[in-house]
Amino acid sequence: MARASNENSQYSSTKIINDYLDILSLPNIPQRSDDEYYTIESKFDKRPDLLAHSLYGSTRLWWVFIARNMDLFEDPINDFTTGTVIRLPNPSAIAGSR
Repeated sequence: MARASNENSQYSSTKIINDYLDILSLPNIPQRSDDEYYTIESKFDKRPDLLAHSLYGSTRLWWVFIARNMDLFEDPINDFTTGTVIRLPNPSAIAGSR
């Protein structure tokens, strides 16, 4: 099975069929007891990339919030709004997903 070459990519677990990406398949980030709850601040409203940079040092890891909080987000950008409480994976939990 072909994979995207960049391990930081949210597409790294998505199959490539006939030179096209299949439906997005996010890497699994298991829940852990050291996860924290976080209320999205206004400076991160509709900007999961900025929160990812602030917490994990990479804007490319924005998708970890969506993968961990699938029940909250239908639209990963427009649903990422001020006041929403999300679970944050510990940086060590996403180390293999970088």
